[in-house]
Amino acid sequence: MQWDYSLGAWVGYLRYRSVWPLTLLALKSTAYALAFTRTPGFQTPSEFLENPSQSSRLTAPFRKHVRPKKQHEIRRLGELVKKLSDLTGCTQVVDVGSGQGHLSRFMSLGLGLMVKSIEGDQRLVERAQRLDQELLQALQKEEKRNPQVVHTGPRHRPHHVVRWVDPTALCEELLLPLENSPQSEARLLLTGLHACGDLSVALLRHFCRPEVAALASVGCCYMKLSDPGGYPLSQWVAGLPGRELPYRLREGACHALEEYAERLQKAGPGLRTHCYRAALETVIRRARPELRRPGVQGIPRVHELKIEEYVQRGLQRVGLDPHLPLNLAALRAHQAQENRVVAFFSLALLLAPLVETLILLDRLLYLQEQGFHAELLPIFSPELSPRNLVLVATKRPLGETFSVLETEDS
Repeated sequence: MQWDYSLGAWVGYLRYRSVWPLTLLALKSTAYALAFTRTPGFQTPSEFLENPSQSSRLTAPFRKHVRPKKQHEIRRLGELVKKLSDLTGCTQVVDVGSGQGHLSRFMSLGLGLMVKSIEGDQRLVERAQRLDQELLQALQKEEKRNPQVVHTGPRHRPHHVVRWVDPTALCEELLLPLENSPQSEARLLLTGLHACGDLSVALLRHFCRPEVAALASVGCCYMKLSDPGGYPLSQWVAGLPGRELPYRLREGACHALEEYAERLQKAGPGLRTHCYRAALETVIRRARPELRRPGVQGIPRVHELKIEEYVQRGLQRVGLDPHLPLNLAALRAHQAQENRVVAFFSLALLLAPLVETLILLDRLLYLQEQGFHAELLPIFSPELSPRNLVLVATKRPLGETFSVLETEDS
């Protein structure tokens, strides 16, 4: 086995019929050298060695309704937030864009933190509140069954708030302390697990307020960043020539290198999805030239479909007539380019960590330019969670303590 720097993964030795072009080798090495490391300070998470579907580091009540990826994320980020809260003396955690509340629930009912959970979707908040009650009942039953296990520390239910956070304006609700946290003593820690697009930027702007002492933000959906407004933020990146990041680059930065490296190794029929999607785009642009890169919801079992069947389903998903007349000869010609499309996608993916690095570096510098202390730490296993870099910031220096936040507890 050898490490493939272009994909950030271990791959088997391959034999090529010719030497790769020197320019391609140089591009691969340069992209790897300039990108932030995505490798955390641990190997494959030991929590899934016994059962790949259940984290051994979470008790059964906290695993219910939570996929393995999310189990890993809420445990790792929750434990980092707990350490950061203790180091900075924060009295309240604000989880922004909390969704169904899995992270908030673990931090409050599992780690004893005071948590305010902010989410703009009323339905998700109602679901989170039901899951809170279900978890509380499960924990109480577990304690009755096993009285030897004594629960230590406070157990606070998260306080849920339905509120849409405008990325361009200050959200006072986000900064208000809970009723049992007096205004004079409130020190807030802001966090967001894969807060989408400009929502991550909003967290940074709110961090600048005096009420906030610490930040732990994991971004996502870079293609939804506004420009200007969401990128660039720092004066340094704004002054770079050619700093523009078009939609295609920002969208590519959200793809999973490690997962795609595995797909390339297997060389399965699922790789044809890229070719099918490209063919669909040509049909969409002929029918509606102004409709560019519309979101196409996942089409199951693509590799079992004929290309015309995929195109018809895709047209329906973007609101176009699925019975539009199709040029089957042209679609077949597109399908014949499948290997070239995969090669092109692989080259684009080579740059994904570099684009993500520029976006996150911009956020890091934005905080440092204002005199704050910030670091980027890879806390998730990239195989489980591709967006695995957390931006940690504090108002006062922590020095080498930042490295403690990244480590696994024994």
